[in-house]
Amino acid sequence: MCRSIKTLRPPMTPEVHDEDIRAAALQYVRKISGFRAPAAHNQEVFDAAVDAVAAATSDLLAGLRVRGAAS
Repeated sequence: MCRSIKTLRPPMTPEVHDEDIRAAALQYVRKISGFRAPAAHNQEVFDAAVDAVAAATSDLLAGLRVRGAAS
């Protein structure tokens, strides 16, 4: 779907920063909405969606347990 979104879980990406998560969330929302940059009347809902996807991504990455990876 979004080929420009990279895998963020270890060991694929050893260090994940908030900027990486935000960039992936932004790409996802852009793809789903069909807007690269929303019109002013859609900016608030667009930004809220990016925030929600970024938060869900952070929760997901924090909760994943990769077999064979050092804890």
